[in-house]
Amino acid sequence: MNRLKITETALRDAHQSLIATRLTTDEILPILEVMDEVGYHAMEVWGGATFDACLRFLNEDPWQRLREIRKRVKKTKLQMLLRGQNLLGYKHYPDDIVEKFIQKSIENGIDIIRVFDALNDVRNLETSIKTIKKEKAHCQCAISYTTSKVHTLDYYIGLIKQMESLGTDSICIKDMAGILTPYKAYELISKIKENTKLPIELHTHCTSGIAEMTYMKAVEAGVDIIDTAISPFSGGTSQPPTESLAIVLSESERNPMLNIKVLNDIALYFKQIKEKYLESGVLNPKVLSTEPKTLSYQVPGGMLSNLLSQLKMQNAADKYEEVLAEVPRVREDLGFPPLVTPLSQMVGTQAVFNILIGERYKMVPKEIKDYVRGLYGKSPAPIKEEIKKKIIGDEEVITIRPADLLEPGFENVKEEIQGLYKSEEDILSYALFPQVAKSFLENRKDDVCNIEVIM
Repeated sequence: MNRLKITETALRDAHQSLIATRLTTDEILPILEVMDEVGYHAMEVWGGATFDACLRFLNEDPWQRLREIRKRVKKTKLQMLLRGQNLLGYKHYPDDIVEKFIQKSIENGIDIIRVFDALNDVRNLETSIKTIKKEKAHCQCAISYTTSKVHTLDYYIGLIKQMESLGTDSICIKDMAGILTPYKAYELISKIKENTKLPIELHTHCTSGIAEMTYMKAVEAGVDIIDTAISPFSGGTSQPPTESLAIVLSESERNPMLNIKVLNDIALYFKQIKEKYLESGVLNPKVLSTEPKTLSYQVPGGMLSNLLSQLKMQNAADKYEEVLAEVPRVREDLGFPPLVTPLSQMVGTQAVFNILIGERYKMVPKEIKDYVRGLYGKSPAPIKEEIKKKIIGDEEVITIRPADLLEPGFENVKEEIQGLYKSEEDILSYALFPQVAKSFLENRKDDVCNIEVIM
C-alpha cells in the first residue's frame, strides 16, 4: 500500500479549535523553516477563521501573514480552508468576488484549497472549483460529514461523484464534530475507494474521544492523507497529535516517514506558546477535555460551549440539557443540515429560543428564515411543511443557486473604500468584513501618517 501522508493543522484549525485562532504571525514565523523539514504532505496555514481573527483581534493583515509564511516554506505545500460561496464570511458573495478572492489567495502563496459547503449543496462550490482549476492550484472538495436518515453511504457516494464531475483533484471527509466512528470510517472509505480513484483525506476532531481509533481504521481502509496537530495544540476540540501517530504508523506498511526528531523540536517550541495561552486564560482547559455526549447529540465541541455561554448570559444554564435535546429535533425539522459553520450556530440559537420562550418557533432569527427561504442552498432533506409555514408563512422558496440572485460586487466595494485601499487584497478584506477591515485600514493609514511626520 502507498505511504500515508500527513497534513499539519497547528497553524490553522488546531489553534482555531483551542485558542480561538489567536496565534500571531510573530509566533508562527520563527518555526516555519523547521516545520518545512518534517516531510509533511501539506501545512494548513490560512482560511477558516484566521482571516477574520487577524483583522478583528490581532490587528494584522491576513494577506501579509500568508506572504510571510510563503517566503519561509519552500518544500511543503500550503493549504487553506474555504467555505465555497461564503468564502471566509457567513453569507454568500457574488461570483466575481469569489473568483477574485481565490485568484489572490493562490497568487499570495496557497497551493491547496479545501472547499466545502455547509449543506453539501454542490451548486455552492461550482464557482470555487472552476476558479481553483483555472488558477492551476489543487482543488480539494470536502464533504461535511454528519449522520441522519438521509446521510447514507449512497448519499455520500453520490456527492463525491458530483464533485468529481466538476473536476476536483481530491476529496476530504470533513468530520467537524468528531462523530465519525472507527467502523463507520472503515466502511465509508472502503466504499469511496471502490467508486473513485481520487485521493481521500480524513479530517476529524478529538472532541468525542475516538479520533485516533477512527484514524487507525481509516488507514486500514486505505485513506491517503490524515490531518494531525503538533502535540501541544492537539487533543480536546483539536486534532490527534502528529508525533504519536507518526511513531505508531512508522511501524506499519503505511509509514508516513516524518522526521520525528524535527517534530520533537517543533513540539518544544509550541509547548512554550501553549503555556503562555494557558496562563493568560485564552486557552480554557475545558476545551482539552473529552465529551462523549458529542456522539449522541451530534453537536460539535465549539457548539457545546457556545450554547452554554448563550444560556449563562440569559441566566438559564439549568436549561442546558433541555437545549441539547432540542438541537436534534430542530435539525430534523430543518431537513438535517450538517452542524458546521454557519448552520451549527443557527440551529443552536433556534434550539435556545425554542426552550427559553417555551413555544417552538415563536421567535425565529433572520438567518433561519433565510435558510428556510432557500438562500443558503438546498436542505439535505425536505423541510417539514408545517415548520416551513410557521417560519416563513406562504413565502415562496427559491430553488436556484443562491448566488445567481447576486449582482457582481467587486467594483462597488472598491468604490466604497476609495482612498483607503492600497491593493486588491485590501478591497477583498473589506468585501468580506466591512466594519472590521475598514477600521484596520484606517488605523494602518494613521500609522503611515505618523511615520511620515516623524521622518
